[in-house]
Amino acid sequence: MQHDPLNDALSAIRNAERAGKGECLIRPSSKLMGRILKVMQDHGYIDEFEYIEDGRSGMFRVGLKGVINNCGVIKPRFAVKKSEIEGLESRYLPAQNFGLIIMTTNRGVISNNEAKKLGVGGKLLAYVY
Repeated sequence: MQHDPLNDALSAIRNAERAGKGECLIRPSSKLMGRILKVMQDHGYIDEFEYIEDGRSGMFRVGLKGVINNCGVIKPRFAVKKSEIEGLESRYLPAQNFGLIIMTTNRGVISNNEAKKLGVGGKLLAYVY
């Protein structure tokens, strides 16, 4: 029984990367998962991804590059101010300017670097490096 589809999806990506696979299937899909995959694609962590309709909730086929060392969700989903983002980078990422934290803001799902540029806070969703 799945309690956190986002955690299951990022675990599937991490396990496929460690096994050296070229792609993985993520099911069930959601709009939030699609937006997180888009941020990962924009920052070069994954190749192309596509939505596949299967008559249920659908799935994503994600092309992997082999550059992800680790990824996961951040639970509980902390609300952070724009001034607190720097401290959370040192908590969840192994080094400065290495990896990214994905967060949801009033500007959409963006990375921590974009949030600092825009000067907005939000809720933490995931990390990847």
